[in-house]
Amino acid sequence: MRLILASSSLYRQTMLARLRVPYTAISPNIDETPLPGETPSELALRLSIAKAQAVAGQYPDALIIGSDQVATIDGTPIGKAGSFERAQAQLRQLSGQTVEFHSALCVSNGSRHESADVVTYCQFRKLGHDEIDAYLRLEQPYDTAGSAKAETLGIALMESMRSDDPTAIIGLPLITLSRMLRSFGLNPLTFAETS
Repeated sequence: MRLILASSSLYRQTMLARLRVPYTAISPNIDETPLPGETPSELALRLSIAKAQAVAGQYPDALIIGSDQVATIDGTPIGKAGSFERAQAQLRQLSGQTVEFHSALCVSNGSRHESADVVTYCQFRKLGHDEIDAYLRLEQPYDTAGSAKAETLGIALMESMRSDDPTAIIGLPLITLSRMLRSFGLNPLTFAETS
């Protein structure tokens, strides 16, 4: 069974590689503009399904993984900063706040799909200007929602983190993904490569 990750994200590719299953990554090239009135959870789920379906149409005999993540504070989506100045402002806003990360996932074989939204609650510490600036200069997390990479030094910005799946915060919930893959007949433990 061919496995395809419908994503150009290096973070998701690194996460999927942890399962040691052979896969191909293909960019789905979809419009990610939120729809009017769409909640962050609805947006993340819709985009994960759309990514999987876009690639499934090209590869009907493959099992496709689509994923998307939307970070929110008080129900308002937080995007990727894109620059030092915007990341600085974003982390100042998140200082002392709880941020919800909706990590949506879809697995599809073209005729059926399963999807889920795994939520992670990140409580940011009260952050001083100097430590925000130091973190941004060291890590440059401008391509990450919330401007903090929890898988590396960004974890030092956190007071606490709660989730049913500790990998969800990085953008690909591996516990949920493993369950979904098994439901399609692909068990990561027996499909994994030995090298």
